[in-house]
Amino acid sequence: MKNKVTYYSHRILSRKYICNMGQKKLIKFAAIKEYENVLEYPQGMPGKWNAFFQELAKGTNNISLNDLAISQPTKPLVLELACGRGEYAVGLGRMFTNQNFVGLDIKGNRIWKGASIANRDGLKHVAFVRTQIDQVTQYFAKNEVNEIWITFPDPQLRVSKAKKRLTHPKFLRLYQQFLQPGGILHLKTDSPNLYLFTKTVIELFGLTLLTATDDVYGSEFMQSEQWDERCTIKTYYEGLNIASSNRIHYIQFKLDKELSIELDEKLKDIIAEFEVTETHDSLARNGKQAME
Repeated sequence: MKNKVTYYSHRILSRKYICNMGQKKLIKFAAIKEYENVLEYPQGMPGKWNAFFQELAKGTNNISLNDLAISQPTKPLVLELACGRGEYAVGLGRMFTNQNFVGLDIKGNRIWKGASIANRDGLKHVAFVRTQIDQVTQYFAKNEVNEIWITFPDPQLRVSKAKKRLTHPKFLRLYQQFLQPGGILHLKTDSPNLYLFTKTVIELFGLTLLTATDDVYGSEFMQSEQWDERCTIKTYYEGLNIASSNRIHYIQFKLDKELSIELDEKLKDIIAEFEVTETHDSLARNGKQAME
């Protein structure tokens, strides 16, 4: 009888926990709908980011996207993809007040964290977009973005999911539609596989590699001329060490070449050696659960 009572008590507590988590998410979703620095699936934004940030800096309430003028950027625009809680968008915003930053992610309850901090700290040059990454070209005009940061994305380790990796040429071609010619892309990851995959893409397609290290916090790299203070920003997912690699990998490269589609098949053959059976999601199910 005691075991049954314990069992049902756990069931009730679990349901309460799930309900509380659900309520918290709803509260966060409601909050970001009122935030001026969060746009959800915004329409007609290409070319308007300069005007948007000017209005945000003024403290304008209920910014009308339709009334924003298309104009050339007066400040560099930096994009963080798969931003999660927005640690990089916020961290970079603190470092560089003369630039504008946009974090993009589909998880509104995660975006809430970064957007709330930006509001609290008066970072009027930091904003967020809630949408899918494969729709990113809908929100930026040609040459509107200066740099892209990809920080701790799901490495999509199965070869069958390689096209979902955010440094796959499929995605790089999307970025080239709005990134300035020769624009820079940064990848920070704890996945050795994603790191090696990205280096393979850079080499195969003849892109310009600027920096590559498999130990960004190692003394050798930190004392080198390639060290970048922006790498000191740490995300929540970095702390989880989901890949169990105990090292953070970093790559900086230019998207300065045309990415021939004919090479995609060759890439597919090369990366077969990188096949791994577990993804971030399966690791989470096995006990390394990522908090929302």
